[in-house]
Amino acid sequence: MRLAQIENPFKNITIPTRELGGAIDINKGDLKLGEIVSGLLPYLFAGAGLLLLLYLLLGGFQLMTSGGDPKKTQEGKGKITNALVGFIIVFIAYWLVQIIASILGLGKIGEIFNLNL
Repeated sequence: MRLAQIENPFKNITIPTRELGGAIDINKGDLKLGEIVSGLLPYLFAGAGLLLLLYLLLGGFQLMTSGGDPKKTQEGKGKITNALVGFIIVFIAYWLVQIIASILGLGKIGEIFNLNL
């Protein structure tokens, strides 16, 4: 199998962007990493929120069904703690980038993180 002869699997993919008001055509070579990241951020933050909810529910369910077993109770509390710590990390990362972009006058970075969900 020769890799040079394999057809491009990303041939007909377009990525929607807010900046250009349309879509980016991968085949034209105008795709940039920043545009990919800014296009994925709303989905990443939504995914982080859904994972937070899922882990809080699983931890709470494990606490309720532990039946007084200290090991299972500790596991449930650990899941809840880890979910909240992860959410705090995502929240702080978002605002830290906003604050640093504002202080240093990096408007483009601030625009990437201004999500219009």
